[in-house]
Amino acid sequence: MKVLLVNGSPHEKGCTYTALNEVAETLNHEGIDTEIFQIGTKPLAGCTACKRCFQLGHCVFDDKVNEFLEIAGNFDGYIFGSPVHFAAASGAITSFMDRAFYAGSRSSKQPFNLKPAAAVVSARRAGTTATFDQLNKYFTIAQMPIISSQYWNMVHGATPEDVKKDIEGLQIMRTLGRNMAFFLKCKEAGIKAGIAFPEREEITFTNFIR
Repeated sequence: MKVLLVNGSPHEKGCTYTALNEVAETLNHEGIDTEIFQIGTKPLAGCTACKRCFQLGHCVFDDKVNEFLEIAGNFDGYIFGSPVHFAAASGAITSFMDRAFYAGSRSSKQPFNLKPAAAVVSARRAGTTATFDQLNKYFTIAQMPIISSQYWNMVHGATPEDVKKDIEGLQIMRTLGRNMAFFLKCKEAGIKAGIAFPEREEITFTNFIR
């Protein structure tokens, strides 16, 4: 089993990475393989609603989003991490997830359906809960079970060294890793026991303006 951790910070080894790495080390200890995917600092366009992904099965813009979608189906769970920018997720990860989840829902591989996910946020001081709520909405619309911890998944600090002093925050990350591992093992056991996935209905859209 493998979990993909997405770092939405422009800093490759910054505060968000420090939190994600704590989760990854715990997952590894629980026998779960991990990989960290760095969004990077190159410009990422937001979704233009061109709907070309309906025909292509991937985004029309060939950048980090398609690189992610190419490998996403190989993983059993996901953790998306973001710093707090003006009480919200970073612009990069917002554009990234808008397009990845929209194009991913059009992919024949269906990389997200019923796979567990979690959000991790880092901030110097505040804006964490708003960012946490924002990221979790991607998971609920994609039928992804959300993995929680003993508290909201956040760490505090202006530098990686500060984050390492956030003893409770790091404990929250470790608990998150253990909870993710437990869920993945339960899911695997259920599949082996013959428990079928839920029946999928064709999606029906209702427009309120007629």
